[in-house]
Amino acid sequence: MRLLLTSDTHLPTRARALPAPLLDALDEADVVFHAGDWVDTATLDLFRSRSGRLVAVHGNNDGAALREQLPEIARVRLQGLRFAVVHETGPARDREQRCEARFPDTDVLVFGHSHIPWDSLAPGGLRLLNPGSPTDRRSQPFATYLTARLDDGGLTEVRLHRLPPRR
Repeated sequence: MRLLLTSDTHLPTRARALPAPLLDALDEADVVFHAGDWVDTATLDLFRSRSGRLVAVHGNNDGAALREQLPEIARVRLQGLRFAVVHETGPARDREQRCEARFPDTDVLVFGHSHIPWDSLAPGGLRLLNPGSPTDRRSQPFATYLTARLDDGGLTEVRLHRLPPRR
């Protein structure tokens, strides 16, 4: 099963359109995770129309129209692996312990907000993944998103994709 993980698309405030490589990955994925900060409903509609399955939440920059359609936390079980998606997890310091306490029956937590890619493992085994942002790199050298594979209940081939600079 092919997974796409993204967050913080911020359209049209931080970019006019999604990068072509992200759109290609959207079409190829079996399941798409979006960890919030869509900003406009048109982007949500685009993801819904092109995703086989979308697991998504709203973020702090999402207004009432998005909050009415998306939860604060989304959960899904895929091949026995328990995923949760949330926009914000707080500061980086002690994130693993804090998230493990907040999401005790979760194997993989997908989050956003910081625009900083993150891949770590909490002491109890919770995997934390932040795909960064495909449209607003902030202090990062590249705009990014993640892909992964789910094979026999295991997460494999987790890959951070760096996007070329916008022109």
